[in-house]
Amino acid sequence: MGFREQLIDKMKKKEGEIRGHENKIREARVYLQALQDMLRTLPVEDGVPDVTLNPDNILRAGSMPYKTYELLTKARKPLHISTILKGIGEEPTRQKKASLVSSLSTYVKNQQIFTRPLPNTFGLIGMAEDTEPDEPPEDFGLFENEEEPL
Repeated sequence: MGFREQLIDKMKKKEGEIRGHENKIREARVYLQALQDMLRTLPVEDGVPDVTLNPDNILRAGSMPYKTYELLTKARKPLHISTILKGIGEEPTRQKKASLVSSLSTYVKNQQIFTRPLPNTFGLIGMAEDTEPDEPPEDFGLFENEEEPL
């Protein structure tokens, strides 16, 4: 057997090893997905789900949705968007409200992390959601600039 044939033989063996590893990785991913699905069926402890257990739902640390998640975890109840913005240290401007509502709505639409029990009110999945709204925020209905209504 020549040098060329030896190289080809080694290449075929290595390709077989790679296929074996790829199959093991595929099986491990299926197993992990099954575990995540089982976790979702368990009752939520303390009324607040832990979204960090699902890698698909990881929020980027420091982002407004991440800060919102932390705030809602502490509040243990759904909050109005104006209250959320104030709670995360942001000025409740029209642009900030629109930006955060847009971000959170994506998660609501995909049924991940956040829920929208009432208009402009967001909570967390698994959180006891009030059907009756709390008092509206103090600035509810007031415009930043009286000349430019929403």
